[in-house]
Amino acid sequence: MNVNESPFSTSAMSGMRALVCGASKGIGKSTAEAFAAAGAEVILCSRDEEALNGLKDSLPGDGHSVIALDLENTMEVQNSISRILEDGPIHVLVNNSAGPPGGPLLNTEVAEFEAPFKRHLHAAHTLTKALVPGMVEAGIGRIVNIISTSVREPIPNIGLSNTLRGAMASWSKSLARELPECITINNILPGFTDTDRLSSLANSINQKTGRPVEDIHSTWLNEVPIGRLIQPTETANAILFLCLPSSGGIRGISLAVDGGRMRSI
Repeated sequence: MNVNESPFSTSAMSGMRALVCGASKGIGKSTAEAFAAAGAEVILCSRDEEALNGLKDSLPGDGHSVIALDLENTMEVQNSISRILEDGPIHVLVNNSAGPPGGPLLNTEVAEFEAPFKRHLHAAHTLTKALVPGMVEAGIGRIVNIISTSVREPIPNIGLSNTLRGAMASWSKSLARELPECITINNILPGFTDTDRLSSLANSINQKTGRPVEDIHSTWLNEVPIGRLIQPTETANAILFLCLPSSGGIRGISLAVDGGRMRSI
């Protein structure tokens, strides 16, 4: 099977509404496409309204919508999600957003932690609190957080990201013990994935450390047994699996999609 093909049926998520954050590109975009192909009604969220509208028009199925939203603005997140919920409950939430710049942790100022934590942890918590009541009423809820393999093995020269991802993982694991039984929460840990984020991260590390971008890319690929970058569609298929109604027994896990990069069990 081609890695870009989906193994799931066109009705696997029929009747479900899914909110996908960071849907304008990369893993978020591929996830939105996978959900729509599986029969879900998808709410596309990011700051790039033009890109979202283009994606919405290309998706199979009906009822898809767009919400242009800055996840760093907590009040805006609260107000926007309240309006969306007027149309009915959302069954699936994918917490996904661009990561912070790379660089050594000791070179990071305290103020640089604020925006990434708002964009990730604060937004995820705000959205989850708003959506849980509707999930309970519907009798099903699926929450998936797109984090990083650095949750288990910190990656050199992305100290701020390592710190943030660890906080997200602990937040998720805590909720896995608190959420009602009909709602699952899990994490996806992407490895080195062929997205714009990876390119910008390499450039950021280059600017802060002076290492050539080509050297950074080579170091990354040398750590991956499959010898290539992960495709966003591969990660999207893993996300889709965790969001299926039949995946209710999977709860509180962190699933790596990294081509075998991590050395830990």
